[in-house]
Amino acid sequence: MLIYKIFRADEWAAFESQGETLGAPIDLSDGFIHFSTAEQAAETAAKHFADATDLMLLAYSADTLGEALKWEVSRGNALFPHLYRPLKLSEMLWVKPLPLVDGIHQFPADLA
Repeated sequence: MLIYKIFRADEWAAFESQGETLGAPIDLSDGFIHFSTAEQAAETAAKHFADATDLMLLAYSADTLGEALKWEVSRGNALFPHLYRPLKLSEMLWVKPLPLVDGIHQFPADLA
């Protein structure tokens, strides 16, 4: 199963140059890295990144993140993937821009 992380361009640039990250400011304050499933990603973008034009969408296989990935109840009583260790660039499957068009983030058509 693929899970997704949304970063702002500056967060992505820092991650790309360092090879690993403890996440965005919200991740640091919560003590884990927030991910979303394909079904959750659009709502996550709308709720936490409204009007952001510089976003990048990263895809990871949940299976490769190991036991540090926990599925926990969050928004709407849904289970969300949370990573309790640094995120490694080498584990990423792909990264794509997440453009904002007419106030809606445009996710890749093949998001699965």
